[in-house]
Amino acid sequence: MSRKGGARIVVDDDDEFLSPTDLSELLADGTKESHDKAENCQFVKDFLRGHIKRELFKRGTAALYFVYTAMEEEIEKNKDHPHIAPIYFPVELHRSEALARDLEYFYGEDWENQISMSVGTKPYVERIREVGEKDPVLLVAHSYTRYMGDLSGGQILKKVAQRALKLPSTGEGLNFYQFEGIHSHKGFKQLYRSRMNELDLDVETKQRIVNESNRAFGFNMMVFSELEEIGKNIQEEFQDPGFGHSHAEVMQGGDINKCPYYAAKMAASGNPTYALQLATMLVRYPPCQVLLAAWVALLAGFTAWYVF
Repeated sequence: MSRKGGARIVVDDDDEFLSPTDLSELLADGTKESHDKAENCQFVKDFLRGHIKRELFKRGTAALYFVYTAMEEEIEKNKDHPHIAPIYFPVELHRSEALARDLEYFYGEDWENQISMSVGTKPYVERIREVGEKDPVLLVAHSYTRYMGDLSGGQILKKVAQRALKLPSTGEGLNFYQFEGIHSHKGFKQLYRSRMNELDLDVETKQRIVNESNRAFGFNMMVFSELEEIGKNIQEEFQDPGFGHSHAEVMQGGDINKCPYYAAKMAASGNPTYALQLATMLVRYPPCQVLLAAWVALLAGFTAWYVF
């Protein structure tokens, strides 16, 4: 990404020009602190290391089901709203049916009677219902926050979960991450961002959407924190030996420039030097490959959706 004159932004080599006043740019800048907090949640860190307890993964899938069901029902109700219609992509994006298949895999045919909305998930769902009924334009924030994150890092997270939980290679239990109606994640995200930036919104409404996106991140972190607390009372399950690699082991000499986490973060920001360094580290430390790839995916999902 390069900036010219501080007024226009060129993304990659796709001739896509963005203005600092575009909603996608305002969201990127205005939610950075929330991104940073989310990526540092212990539950997220453990997930990326492959430390996933099956019971927590099941509960997390259930939480997502309630959130996406609420969001997609409200989007459906408001599909003709002038601020929702341009970003209405049910075939490409909607996740509730995929999550239902995942829950059936984990809980069996009677899955609907075995799950319930958790205390940590309820405020998130209630807020989505509220904005859908009273202030539909704010659904733009919830839709963008969830779907663009899913498209950015979903495939890597899918691989982490698949290996850590020994899930079938055919995809059972991981339908949530499979966007069968989208052939190019990058191309679709550019289309979605373009449609969103073309919405007829005044400055005040754009700021309200940014504020609501920050609120959505807060709700997600509430769910993460709840799962983390539940996990403390669940016996640790078997993990593949050597699946992860400790930060201390890889650091060795203590030079931050040799740290793969730092290199991954700088590479994600577009620094070519660190991109080369990250590639070298992936060769030198094979056990870290999945972890580092997941770290980059997390950065893409939480801090650089608009770059890809």
